[in-house]
Formats: sequence, structure tokens, C-alpha cells
Amino acid sequence: MKIEIQGQDAVAATEEILAIEGVEGSYETLDEVEREGTLATIATIVGIVGGSMAIAEKLYQLNQKCQKSLLENKTPRIEKVMIVADNGKRLLLKDATVEQIKEILED
Repeated sequence: MKIEIQGQDAVAATEEILAIEGVEGSYETLDEVEREGTLATIATIVGIVGGSMAIAEKLYQLNQKCQKSLLENKTPRIEKVMIVADNGKRLLLKDATVEQIKEILED
């Protein structure tokens, strides 16, 4: 599974995701997207240990924090977070529910 994050604080958000207990993986920064202060990272999740519901809730909370910061024009500045499952299914976190996040984590 891969998670793509775009925004000024993409690296910090990616590191926060990879620090979630039960998530194992790594990430890379995409240099070609660096423009006007926007970064993009691709996190590759190689393993999810434990309950996918707990991880889904943490991803949902992180997304809510990012959406709130955009509305208030504060940091962290994250413009887009997308989960891409190994089967090609995609989920944009902007309007996703905890249940939708859990479902794609389990795919």
C-alpha cells in the first residue's frame, strides 16, 4: 500500500503516519513536485500490525487536523492525502470516513 501526501508539511505528516504504532514502512520525497513550496511524499507501507480500526482512526484524526489547519490558514499545510491499495483501489482522505479508511487498509 502507498500513501501519497502533498503540501508544505508533507514530510512531517508522512513521518507522523509512519510513527503510528502498528505501521511499518518508509517514504521518499518526490523532487519533481517541489514547486512553490509544495512537496510530495510517497510512503510505502509494508506491514500493518494490530488492529486496522485503530490505525484508521489515527489516519482520520491526522486528516481532520490537516483539514482544519487549511481552513484556519495554519500549519501543518497538507493539501492532499491519498491511499492507494495494492489492488489499485484509491481513497482520497479529504472526505473519507473511518470505516472507508479501515476498508482500504484491509484490502
